[in-house]
Amino acid sequence: MRKRKAQRVNQSIMRGVVAMALVVLLVCYLFLTLVGCSPAGERFHVQGTISDAPDSTLLLEAMTLSGVQPVDSVRLDAEGSFDFAVVPDTCSAPEFYRLRIGSQVINFVVDSLEDIQIQAPFDKMASAYEIQGNEASRTMKTISLMNIQLQQQIARLDKETSLSAMEKAERAQEMVETYKTTLKHDIILADPASPAAYFALFQTIGGQMLFNPENNKNDVQYFAAVATQWELSYPGALRTENLRNIAIRGLRNTRQARQVEIEIDGEKVREIGIIDFGFKDILGQERRLTDFADKVILLDFTAYQLPASQQRIIELRELYSKYHSRGLEIYQVSLDADEHYWKTMCEALPWVCVHCPEGFNNDMVRLYNIQAIPTYFLIGRGSEMKARGEDIPDIQKAIETEL
Repeated sequence: MRKRKAQRVNQSIMRGVVAMALVVLLVCYLFLTLVGCSPAGERFHVQGTISDAPDSTLLLEAMTLSGVQPVDSVRLDAEGSFDFAVVPDTCSAPEFYRLRIGSQVINFVVDSLEDIQIQAPFDKMASAYEIQGNEASRTMKTISLMNIQLQQQIARLDKETSLSAMEKAERAQEMVETYKTTLKHDIILADPASPAAYFALFQTIGGQMLFNPENNKNDVQYFAAVATQWELSYPGALRTENLRNIAIRGLRNTRQARQVEIEIDGEKVREIGIIDFGFKDILGQERRLTDFADKVILLDFTAYQLPASQQRIIELRELYSKYHSRGLEIYQVSLDADEHYWKTMCEALPWVCVHCPEGFNNDMVRLYNIQAIPTYFLIGRGSEMKARGEDIPDIQKAIETEL
């Protein structure tokens, strides 16, 4: 009797211990989750003034992938001051927000626990605001102002009585293309990994997206460029996955890259793609990057006229000799201005050597955000971008992991 009673006591104690352990684990998990993104529940602050807007309601809204979500609001006093403090939902990638009064909007991005200051007059809130504390948000302002100006130009054009409907449409299209070209070269190609590049991709004119990532072959490349850089900078983030999925659909639709579907532990992994391109080798034959989709690729951008070129070639020879038979291919893009010199230097090299005559001015080189050479990337089988060189501490170990 005493033995059974002792057993029941012990079981009760054990259940209590287990329950307490579970509670502790849950608390630790929640604490680590919060700390991982905002230590001790820290918040980012958005503060400033909207002048001449007494009794107006200022809304703070999150621009999520599922739509606009209210975050906070304040009724402005005579001074128009506001101070929003927000615990971010995630720290895995930059997040976009906006301040709004009626139809007037100020867009900004938060990529850390920072303080952002905004001042604006109510009557020109969307165009005459000043923002400090975040460089990407200032670039987003430039994008928004260009968009507003374009829509104003199109509205004035529509009222022009001396032009036919066809002439108006042609001129409007020219204006749109000019704006689009500016976004491509001054914003997206300048820094594909930036929040501003992401913001530029989703600009709209008249309710229609400026870029068509579904069916426009050229536009798809810009989505793929930003997706590639975000994959390296913010792996696993929802916005990164969204960009990647958009780019993959566009690449599939325009047949510009091969995609693969693989299985790991019986679970299908989504298709992965890269930005495909092709340059000519010394025989004048175009060699496309996706021609080697069944290989692990070391994509290397370089110039043979660099002082350190010979040492670089020695290092690549060692990698090629060790891993080529196991499935490694080196795809080396020369940015040398002297084509003859390039041909002479790469004639005896065993790997794929191609030449880009435009150098850094080539769109594909800019899409890969090549700002200095040598720069290299590791691409897994099936054309899956793995990492940029500066993010690879041990290239041999990285290659062996993929083979």
